[in-house]
Amino acid sequence: MNTEIYITNRHLCQDDLVERIALLAAHHPQYIILREKDLPENEYRMLAERAIAACAPSDVTCVLHTFVAVARRVNHPAIHLPMTVLRTLSEADRRWFQVLGASCHSVEEALEAQRLGCTYITAGHVFPTECKADVPARGLQFLHEVCQAVAIPVYALGGITPENRMACLTAGAAGTAVMSSAMRSEV
Repeated sequence: MNTEIYITNRHLCQDDLVERIALLAAHHPQYIILREKDLPENEYRMLAERAIAACAPSDVTCVLHTFVAVARRVNHPAIHLPMTVLRTLSEADRRWFQVLGASCHSVEEALEAQRLGCTYITAGHVFPTECKADVPARGLQFLHEVCQAVAIPVYALGGITPENRMACLTAGAAGTAVMSSAMRSEV
């Protein structure tokens, strides 16, 4: 198993998304996050069922994103949430998930996510990225501070390339999370 997380974005995907997920799963990442949060809930549920099935042959955990009700409905105990959604869940709902991740943008959010029971977090965006071209990158010092502050795995997110990946690991990250390169090329 490698230490990368692949994040989906069907708008960037150059081929069939479920086929791409199966291809990515064959590389045995830590997780594949199905981040199609702009879909209507029913469409997301149908896609989630197909994505979970695509990950299964490689024994890779498909982590659903945002749609807590869908995860519960399909009995899938792995979800990644924005902090705004994580904060709304009851303790019982948070405990139901075996894999609970959150997107964090500060040391304070990382500490809060850990306190709320997250099993991992993403921290970003570390480097400049097309996805957030109008928002300045937070940098390696930010990543280092987040990694030092929490005891759960931190995955660096944003502008990750093969050239800067090692710098993220050196800063203390457990791994990296990539979207654009996972959707656009062979990983």
